Order: sequence, then structure tokens, then C-alpha cells
Amino acid sequence: MIIGYARTSTAEQEAGLQAQIRDLGATGCTKIFSEQVSSVAERQQLKAAMEFVREGDTLCVTKLDRLARSTAHLLSLVEQLEKKGVALRILDFGGGEVDTKSPSGKMLLTVFAAMAEFERSIMLVRQREGIAAAKEAGKYKGRAPTARRKEKEILSLKHAGIGASEIARQLRIGRASVYRVLATPT
Repeated sequence: MIIGYARTSTAEQEAGLQAQIRDLGATGCTKIFSEQVSSVAERQQLKAAMEFVREGDTLCVTKLDRLARSTAHLLSLVEQLEKKGVALRILDFGGGEVDTKSPSGKMLLTVFAAMAEFERSIMLVRQREGIAAAKEAGKYKGRAPTARRKEKEILSLKHAGIGASEIARQLRIGRASVYRVLATPT
């Protein structure tokens, strides 16, 4: 039996989820588990799919990043599947398809997962370096605090006798932000 697993990170990605489900169905998946949750959150449908699969089955996903969040996570999932006698099949794997039923498929999966994780790590380092350089040059100051921009309105409403909760509601800012502005000496 071929079991499918589809995932998108957010509910706004409904079209992407439906495309995955369509592709998994076209591949011959007889049961498809799907969810819209971040890869770092607890994924109930992945857990259910891992419990559902039996010896001789194949767990199928459209892309590697829909399944695992890191090389270690991927290898852990593959190990769990192997213990159950279940293969993993990834439909879009660098332009081709990979299946862990073969030794070469398993090796390719491990190498590409490590490369993807390495690439992500390098990107994060470059991003941090870029932000640090921009801050040093005075070009990166972050988002201006919303409540500070509304300081005059906050003070005006407070002088009119309106309470902090009502001010926060009217100005669509947090109550703590109102208190922070009110506590600042003028």
C-alpha cells in the first residue's frame, strides 16, 4: 500500500496542499494524511501516518521539506520506517524521484538532506551578518514602535479621562504599550 503525507506551513497555502494531495493521489496513494502546520510544531497527521504504515508499505511525499525539518529528523523518520519494513518515496527530489527501497536511493536521500541543511545554515549565517552590517552602518533600525508613534493620541485620550484598556482598544495597540507610554516622563 502507498500512503501519502502532505503538509503546508499555514492555512493560507491551501492551493499548495491541494496540489500535493492531487500529486500523491495520481501516484497511487490509497490513503493520504494531510495537515497545515509548521514543520517545527507537533504534527499529528505525520504521527498518524507513521503509526498507520505497515510492513511492505511505502510512505510517499511530494518533496523532502514537506516531511523533515533537518537531516537528523529525516534520518530518524527513515530509521523508524525501516524498523517497520516501510520504504520512503519522494516524488520531486532535485528533478527526479528517490525511493529508499534501494541502497542508492537511501544514500542519495541522506546526502541531499545534509546538503539542504548545510545550505539553510549558511543562508542564516549570511542573513545575520547582513543585519549586523546594516545595523553598524545605521541602515537597520528595525520597525518603529507602534505605541510610540501614537504617544500624542494616547496622552490626549488619557487626559480626556479614558482608561488604558479603552485607549488600547481604540488605538489597536497593547494595553502594556499604553502603560509604558503613560509611565514615560514628558
